[in-house]
Amino acid sequence: MPSTQDWINAPLAVVEEMFAASQNNSNSGWETKAVEFFQDQLKERDTHTLVPSLNDVPLHYLKPNSLVKFRCLIQDMFDPEFYMGVYETVAPSTKTKMLRCGKYKDVTECGVDFNSRNTVTAERQTFYCVPIPGENPWVKERYAGSSQARVVPSTSYAPSRQKRSYEEDDDMDTQPQKQREPHAGPHSPSEHHGNGDCKRQETEAPSSQTASASHLDLNFPLPGEKGPSCLVKVYEDWDRFKLNDTLEVYGILSVSPALSALADEKDASSSLLDPAESMETAEEQRVHSPPASLVPRLHMLHAKPLPHNNPLLPSAALEDNSAFLSSTLSEMASVREEILSYFTHVLLGDALAAEYLILHLISNVYSRRDVLPLGKFTLNLSGCPTVASYTERFYQIIQQLVPSSHYLAMSLQNMNQMRLVPKKDYVANRLVSGALQLARNTSLFLDETQLEQGQLDTTGVRNVTALGNLISWQKVDYDFNYHQMEFPCNINVLIASEGRSLLPSDCQIHLQPQVAPSHLEESLSSIHMHLQASSQLNKFRIYLSMARLLDYSISDEVTKSVEDDFVDMRKDDPQSISAEDLHRMLVVARLLSLSLGQTSLSRDSWLRAKHIEMLRRSRMEQHKCVNGNEP
Repeated sequence: MPSTQDWINAPLAVVEEMFAASQNNSNSGWETKAVEFFQDQLKERDTHTLVPSLNDVPLHYLKPNSLVKFRCLIQDMFDPEFYMGVYETVAPSTKTKMLRCGKYKDVTECGVDFNSRNTVTAERQTFYCVPIPGENPWVKERYAGSSQARVVPSTSYAPSRQKRSYEEDDDMDTQPQKQREPHAGPHSPSEHHGNGDCKRQETEAPSSQTASASHLDLNFPLPGEKGPSCLVKVYEDWDRFKLNDTLEVYGILSVSPALSALADEKDASSSLLDPAESMETAEEQRVHSPPASLVPRLHMLHAKPLPHNNPLLPSAALEDNSAFLSSTLSEMASVREEILSYFTHVLLGDALAAEYLILHLISNVYSRRDVLPLGKFTLNLSGCPTVASYTERFYQIIQQLVPSSHYLAMSLQNMNQMRLVPKKDYVANRLVSGALQLARNTSLFLDETQLEQGQLDTTGVRNVTALGNLISWQKVDYDFNYHQMEFPCNINVLIASEGRSLLPSDCQIHLQPQVAPSHLEESLSSIHMHLQASSQLNKFRIYLSMARLLDYSISDEVTKSVEDDFVDMRKDDPQSISAEDLHRMLVVARLLSLSLGQTSLSRDSWLRAKHIEMLRRSRMEQHKCVNGNEP
């Protein structure tokens, strides 16, 4: 049995040992056993913390062909590719032949016998993966802090270009990314990779490896993102993965300089060929075969779907952590009181708005009935002050509490110039990302107070329509030029506005500040300082994520009680409550129960939901009377 360091530092040795043992037994099933070996090792307590992560370790600190992990989102899925699964080599001096395994590799050993009858061509899928968009700094720091992986700088395998850290690469790559978002224009120039020592040959079919590193766009959905993107090679069951899935991938790292050298050679030779004879365009070759120093390859051995990316919660299912679940549930009611008090301060003394903010932050699409997403709760917080950068500060506070979020200022320029919806580029054969290609449970903060007078152009109208569809149906229609394709999503949208939002919402509440405008700056500063110093911060983070993950049910008895209540309310005044109002009250009641750590609706929670809905509607009626022009 290999030691921990053996299977982490030299996973290919484990694979090759199993492959060699299988040569005497054609029915050994060695490939399945190899995958199961690594899965079993990673199930051991805290073993996963020993595996270095691409998210927080610069590439030049990672040993080539070692086991690494990557917390990511599947941004694009490329076409399947062929590779040499088994090949035969001939020793130049002795002419002895040996079968070799080509799985989990990008390049073969030297001396391949291309005429061998023992060569086996196999197929694998390639995913283009990026770090989870909008993942907040506290999450990255916590994951990095929990790692027990030992890494040292490695300079023996690559030219000096690879010694640069991600931060240096990001300085070069993310600035053009910022320009790309509003203008969809220039891509970032990056340096050519050195050729290195290239005595080996490629395992992929010829059509899939060419690259020019002269213009490389890492295709992050959000501007200013940091970290690596990665080409993940998948060998089994790739149909179980979907676009926009969030995963933690464990695989063998490949950063061979030979990849870039071969790509450069092919790029030079392809210019001499008739374009009609090539299966790929030059643009497609550039995008699909970027320099391994910037976009490393990761050969998947195991992938774990991420139901959340909160490092304070167990990574396994809650049912498997009964002790953590029971202790957290017992504290949820008291933590709710603390976070309600805190949000009341953040919302300038408005306790009712604080109630609705909690409900919004724990909302989650738990099911779909036909096209209708169940559980969503988009909140329009109107009446937001436009002074003292209130909305930006408000977002910074939310950013400290949720794992992933994004602030989108709805200025006229942004609406008319940003690319929100991903679009298929048929020339490069890739999906060009947009700002709405987000992971599930991302908090999207729309700042409508930034909207000024002016004219929305075609792009602006399309972007506003996309936001409306996201809110109403929790879907984004990706642009495939000749048609649109629906991709379901699960994104919490909070709209901060002065008056009623021009976008739809599930619930609107008008802010009633209890703080005088002259004291606004002082109040906001004290809140921000309080947050930084608060020991309750982690409790709040666990609370908000836990409430989202809990199951929920309504008993037949309570269902009958709710139906009777609805009939009674309609009896008194048929115009006072509609089916839509009942649906909202049921959503509020569900979220209210979960916020208290209750997994089923009680009579008390139902009455409490009716009460706060009555207070909110009463406030909205009063506001409408005072502001007659308010829609």
